[in-house]
Amino acid sequence: MECPKCHHRVAAGSTQCAACGVVFAKYEEYLEQRAALERERALRAAEPGFGARLWSALMTPPEGDRTVWWARAIAGAALALWGASYMVRDLYQLGHDPAFMHAVNLPFHEAGHLVFGIFGDFVGSLGGSLGQLLMPVVCGVALFLRADTFGCSVCLLWFGENFLDIAPYMADARAGELPLLGGNYGKSSPYGFHDWEFILGETGLLAWDTTFAAITLNAGRAIMALAMLWGAWLLWRGWRESV
Repeated sequence: MECPKCHHRVAAGSTQCAACGVVFAKYEEYLEQRAALERERALRAAEPGFGARLWSALMTPPEGDRTVWWARAIAGAALALWGASYMVRDLYQLGHDPAFMHAVNLPFHEAGHLVFGIFGDFVGSLGGSLGQLLMPVVCGVALFLRADTFGCSVCLLWFGENFLDIAPYMADARAGELPLLGGNYGKSSPYGFHDWEFILGETGLLAWDTTFAAITLNAGRAIMALAMLWGAWLLWRGWRESV
């Protein structure tokens, strides 16, 4: 018989190696534990990471029969047409002729001032824009937890639309020509009333208002386009899987 550790030849029936002193029963137990640990490590390595699991979940269409699929498809087509017509508008059109979604976003904007105002005037001014951006994120997370990925794509479209809603307000920081809540205008209001005049003024970036507005506008357009592609992918996958 041969020692499993040092390979020294020992007498048959021995319980311990005379050369290295290892107890055979304990060494066999150790080998079994090590093999089990290696199998567990191999299983963990084979499992997809958090990013892969999240991506898979986001790309999985929500459940529903053909009637539900058609309802989503009609809603998706309507939202895509509306979104495309909104994306081609410039800063002047978005600011002076806002779409109906501006009225939807406004309560969340004002609520953001109240919520973030506890952190001071600067964060309170920024809180208006943060409030209207956070609301579609909250709705999207809630829908994701219910496995409604198509609803999440709609929330992403809304999130991108908010960038287009903020951009003209940002571009108006120096000009102060857009009507504000209460019938005021930035150029006729005290310093601090116009959010982005105050935010950019306090940071020394007021001269960059139109540049930041253009970046925000195009970021919103890109997000909206991504949302449309995501929704279309989910609809296509849903159709294929329901056949």
